[in-house]
Amino acid sequence: MPEEVLFKSENRQTRAEIASYLRAVADKLDAGEPITLKSGDQTVTMEPPASPTFEVKAEREGPAGSPGELSVEFELEWDEGAEDGADAGDLEIE
Repeated sequence: MPEEVLFKSENRQTRAEIASYLRAVADKLDAGEPITLKSGDQTVTMEPPASPTFEVKAEREGPAGSPGELSVEFELEWDEGAEDGADAGDLEIE
């Protein structure tokens, strides 16, 4: 299935700045409100359903046994027009 990028922003931030963005998204999710992303002349508003699929992924990219690039990714997914996502089990973040 082809992918259409509706919005993209990537830049170095402090951990505190990133936490602030994540809190703003969490507050919108908690309130059941749309999430609007803005950067320069880009803007997109998304309305996650009540139960989207929440994917958390930790990755290491690079050759085995050598230093690589580490990442933690948080993703909300849902089908357009869908009300609920699939139940994949409990997630714990410690």
